[in-house]
Amino acid sequence: MNAPTVAVVGAGIGGLTAAVALRAKGIDVEIYEAAPEPRATGTALGLASNATKVLRSLGIDLTTDACCSALEHFEFRTARGALIRALPGAAISAELGHPFVSIHRNELIRTLRTAAADTPIHYGAEVVDVGVDRNGVRAAFVDGTDVRAGVLIGADGIRSVVRSVVAGEQAPSEYGYVLWLATVPFTHPRMVPGYTGHYWGRGQRFGLIDIGGGMAYWWGTKNMPAARARDWNGDKADILSVFDGWAPEVVEVIERTPPEAIISVPGQDRPILKQWGRGPVTLLGDAAHPMLTSRSQGGSSAVEDGYVLAGRSRACPMRSMPCVHTRTGAETAPQCWCGAPGGSTEWSRRRIPLLVRRGTSGCVVYRCDR
Repeated sequence: MNAPTVAVVGAGIGGLTAAVALRAKGIDVEIYEAAPEPRATGTALGLASNATKVLRSLGIDLTTDACCSALEHFEFRTARGALIRALPGAAISAELGHPFVSIHRNELIRTLRTAAADTPIHYGAEVVDVGVDRNGVRAAFVDGTDVRAGVLIGADGIRSVVRSVVAGEQAPSEYGYVLWLATVPFTHPRMVPGYTGHYWGRGQRFGLIDIGGGMAYWWGTKNMPAARARDWNGDKADILSVFDGWAPEVVEVIERTPPEAIISVPGQDRPILKQWGRGPVTLLGDAAHPMLTSRSQGGSSAVEDGYVLAGRSRACPMRSMPCVHTRTGAETAPQCWCGAPGGSTEWSRRRIPLLVRRGTSGCVVYRCDR
């Protein structure tokens, strides 16, 4: 393989966004993905205003895509469907200046791949080891080949191989619940355009979201021992039993979903690292800070990570590789990856403290000051 300036490990949301943003700055980048071909999933996600703002700055406006839906109505309901509280989704988006969008994951990946244009994406390139020396970084693949790069970005998810190089091996944190997810063609009088509904029961919750094009995204959770959640092997009938007696639209959307379209995952995350990088190796997205789905920020933060990292990158004054440049919280003279003044490997020090604030509407808003 030819040696790129930046090697991105992982062709998911964060990795693709980073590649688009780096290419926009004229930095050579290639992506290495373990899967043998582009992954197709049956799930969707929400992208909050911090992410849609970033994507718009990269020339990607998801609101022009029929296969997504901008949030207009956000409701909290009891298990049986009684309204607890309605939030003004459209007004919140207007206040923030950028929409909250719900979109099928496949559509988002397709859009990002299109934006990445001719950026090389190497599929079937499973990284098994990463090494650093004075010439940069080397990634070794399971097939015995390797690649050298000036910089390597680990965007390889919650079970990141690159993270183990930066922070050592760590087991995921488990929270004792299982999460079921699916997308399905679905209409219902309650699911108006731009609808997101959260239904709360005892030890279990359900989400029903319009993602455009006549499609619904739903998720359900059930508390259970962590070991059982990790190895859940039930079926659709078991899920229907869990939500028996819930609001009619909840039961109906599960009934309409083919069993093979339902995915189950355990509730897991990892501690957020204080430092996301070591030498010419750094992390973004779930590799750096995997989040529970209840935060609705996993995908959004990965998008923001890729953009901020690219924004802090420029050509290193001592060698032909990019470095991440930022001022640390202590305002000391930062160092770049090669040790030259003016940059910092720990770009995350700038990223973490400014991640969250509270908007005037009462919602949590994620941002990045630059």
